[in-house]
Amino acid sequence: MWANLKNDLGNLAACTVDALAAFTRTRLKKMQYRPDLLDGFITETGLTWTPP
Repeated sequence: MWANLKNDLGNLAACTVDALAAFTRTRLKKMQYRPDLLDGFITETGLTWTPP
């Protein structure tokens, strides 16, 4: 998840720390509404939702 967020930060020219924090909050909020993206992150880790 952080790697995905950092890719977006690479093209950002924030003038202040507050602007950077606002952008980060916005991007994380957008990710929250994309369950397919979040499921992909979990799948890539090899972890499962059920206990062994």
